[in-house]
Amino acid sequence: MTVAATDRLGLPRRSGDRPRTRPHNPHQQLSDIAPPDVQEALWDRMITLPGVRIGASQVSLPDTRALYLEPELAAGPADAFVAGTEFAHLHGHRDGSLHLCLPTDLAAEAIEKGWAEQHPMARLGYLQPTLLLVYGPRDAEELAVVWRILRAAYDNARGGAPR
Repeated sequence: MTVAATDRLGLPRRSGDRPRTRPHNPHQQLSDIAPPDVQEALWDRMITLPGVRIGASQVSLPDTRALYLEPELAAGPADAFVAGTEFAHLHGHRDGSLHLCLPTDLAAEAIEKGWAEQHPMARLGYLQPTLLLVYGPRDAEELAVVWRILRAAYDNARGGAPR
């Protein structure tokens, strides 16, 4: 992705090195895994978003939990969705990362600040360029940042400004 980053999300720089990730499918985080209790705290927030239903991901491993926007609310661009109305999914406890889509400038910001990386299939041009793997949060402070990123993906899928 060659778009310049903005500071629209106001993300701080993520501390430490980027986690190791699998460079191919299934695209997963392999090191610096989010603690299960922090993953669950994130999931508990994710399922409270209005107009969202939960289910298995259409495109990821069986232990992945996905968020689907109700069709009447899915007014965002086609590239705001992972598949159908699935706009984000949280990988299982051995991983703890998320896949989601952001507008181009916000995707660049998340990557620049060390919170995300582009999906390898997106780098190759097979998937939308704004499909990201967001690293799992390691503590409550990082949970707040990842929540902000997830909310931006939700707003993108709804087709509007932040709610």
